[in-house]
Amino acid sequence: MGLKIYWTEFSEKELQHIFEYYKEKASSRIAKRLVDGIYNETFKLEKQPEIGQIEELIKEREQGHRYLVFKNYKIIYWLNKTSITNFDTKRNN
Repeated sequence: MGLKIYWTEFSEKELQHIFEYYKEKASSRIAKRLVDGIYNETFKLEKQPEIGQIEELIKEREQGHRYLVFKNYKIIYWLNKTSITNFDTKRNN
């Protein structure tokens, strides 16, 4: 069994906010493409879970957060020793 990816409720809400923002500012097609891109970026972790860089802003937390970048968005995640990954999406401003 490979790595199983879980999204937190907060992360799912953030993706929805991103979608709504770009739907209003650009179009539904652009919003969907962006959100799909963020979501699909995480599939890289199934084969290479430690591919992301260490997240320096919260490195003192014991989970050992890492991140991936997709366009202007930082996808923050951590690896649970039981092979569960959680995500948080933040704008990389």
